[in-house]
Amino acid sequence: MWHNPRLLNAAAGFLVGLALFAFALAGVRVALRSPLFPVRSVEVVTPLSHAPREAIERVVRRQIDGNFFGAPIGELREALEQLPWVRRVEVRRVWPDRLEVALEEHIALARWGAGGAVNTYGERFAGAADAGLPLFVGPEGSEAELAARYARFTRLLEPLGAPLERVVLTPRYAWQLRLGDGMNLMLGRDADVAEKRLARFVELYDATLGQMPGRHDYVDLRYANGFAVRVKG
Repeated sequence: MWHNPRLLNAAAGFLVGLALFAFALAGVRVALRSPLFPVRSVEVVTPLSHAPREAIERVVRRQIDGNFFGAPIGELREALEQLPWVRRVEVRRVWPDRLEVALEEHIALARWGAGGAVNTYGERFAGAADAGLPLFVGPEGSEAELAARYARFTRLLEPLGAPLERVVLTPRYAWQLRLGDGMNLMLGRDADVAEKRLARFVELYDATLGQMPGRHDYVDLRYANGFAVRVKG
């Protein structure tokens, strides 16, 4: 080897590269720990409607440990996404001493029966939603299905002029609706069949229940050729 110039040059190049890598690694470690590049400000660049600003500030103070280069922005993002009403977070470094935080808040579609709310993506989250929003009740993990069916049921019910205020998916996966005028509709277990029953009911409403006096308390649509009605009182 000592008499082979090519091998000597290769070995020397390898050692020089290894030394440069070690120096670069040491430089990175110094930069990450250096007090010369402090994070002087953290700015939330999106307007907040529901996310608690004080809680955000507490998380930032707790998570920002290190300078501009070493600030754990991944951990900061994960911690912020655990807060109520915060759906998604992006954090980026802005030279020389600032972090920018962009938050996407949940948009509440409905209240959830066991507590919390459901957003427009069909995701459940921790947050006190407006009492005027519809109520969803269903088994664990059925939030997205309830959100999707709510949109479809709402469109079908538009001709009746009564808002849909509650959607229930029972433990046996049967669908039940309650309208703003107090009428309860029993649709049965198969969601696609339930939609067809509801569409038929709406189509026939004016010629049937629409002609009856008083408020209709309960309508059972689980029949092949009609429906059963219970009038309050």
